[in-house]
Amino acid sequence: MIRVLLVDDERMVCAHLRTILGTAADIEVVGEAYDGAEAVEAVVRLRPDLVLIDVRMPGVDGLTAIERIAGFPDPPRLVVLTTFDHDEYVLRALQAGAAGFLVKSTDPEDLVDLVRAAAGGGTVLSPVAAQRLLGAAGERQRVRERLGRLSERETEVLAGLGAGDSNLRIARRLSLSEATVKGYVSRLLVKLDCDNRTQAGLLAQQAGLRP
Repeated sequence: MIRVLLVDDERMVCAHLRTILGTAADIEVVGEAYDGAEAVEAVVRLRPDLVLIDVRMPGVDGLTAIERIAGFPDPPRLVVLTTFDHDEYVLRALQAGAAGFLVKSTDPEDLVDLVRAAAGGGTVLSPVAAQRLLGAAGERQRVRERLGRLSERETEVLAGLGAGDSNLRIARRLSLSEATVKGYVSRLLVKLDCDNRTQAGLLAQQAGLRP
């Protein structure tokens, strides 16, 4: 069961999301919070697997809350769900530790699948957010030169991160153990100077890597 916390200052939005996610037998909405400070407290209290959080809220905003929650030991997966898709918000959210950035116009059926993907370790991005990130990251050739530090196997693992795959799925594709894949991920993060697998996955997308 995927335990989800909803964070949005619009209570109607939370009610709508609760209805959408309630259609999935493997997803349980365990609580709601209506600003960033409440979100931090709710994460400590409820221990959700995933947090769907808006960016702009009164008091403590979503970006600040993401930074605080991402700093917890064993934090939940954090996915932004907002109407604001400006470059600044996308980049800051992912740099702060978010595993994805979605817009509220996302189709309800797609949202359920994206929650599952994010909870499983994948990176989820709306098309608009992905395009903004690609445009902000510079030329593809520069990224590929950066990836030249990786071994062939590390590059294959990185391609899986770019596709939003979990360690287990990458392991199955490459006929490796999940522990071995975890080791490859740790090494490539160091080589690429990335803080997390989301940032590495974005590099893979920018370089055009495919599993």
